[in-house]
Amino acid sequence: MTIVYEDEETQGDVPVRRIKFTINGKKMIAEVETRLLLAHLIRRGIGLTGTHTGCDTTNCGACTVLVDGRAVKSCTMLAVQVDGHEISTVEGLATASELHPLQEGFKEEHGLQCGFCTPGMMMAAKALLDANPDPTEEDVRWALSGNLCRCTGYQNIVKSVLWAAAKLRSESAG
Repeated sequence: MTIVYEDEETQGDVPVRRIKFTINGKKMIAEVETRLLLAHLIRRGIGLTGTHTGCDTTNCGACTVLVDGRAVKSCTMLAVQVDGHEISTVEGLATASELHPLQEGFKEEHGLQCGFCTPGMMMAAKALLDANPDPTEEDVRWALSGNLCRCTGYQNIVKSVLWAAAKLRSESAG
């Protein structure tokens, strides 16, 4: 984070803290200002730009990531709060050779248009599917209720998550 001061007289010490965390399976150490938001650490500090910032108020959900498997809005969580924790972002869903079933589902069921909300939707959906591999349509709608989409009308997003759930169940059964 860059800080600009008018002159040396107004310069104050900005508290910095060293944190250790894992992001998408990779262990990391960062020295961060105590006021730095997790979304900014992910996007600017680490360079993972899939986590979007749309509102800075937790209303839109575009910044949703998983912290220890729980969906959180990274635009209002401080980076220091992930010290010792595991973060998962949309970049961590796919492997080098294949898409995650959620990504496939969004493709197959046309669950995205502009794509701005998609990473947050996928991460909220992943938290749901990790906890409930056989969700109902109502379960999906409830899990995604904290994420806004201004393009699709949600029907295809819900179908995408249900498609992914079915694929994940068939993979675990086979």
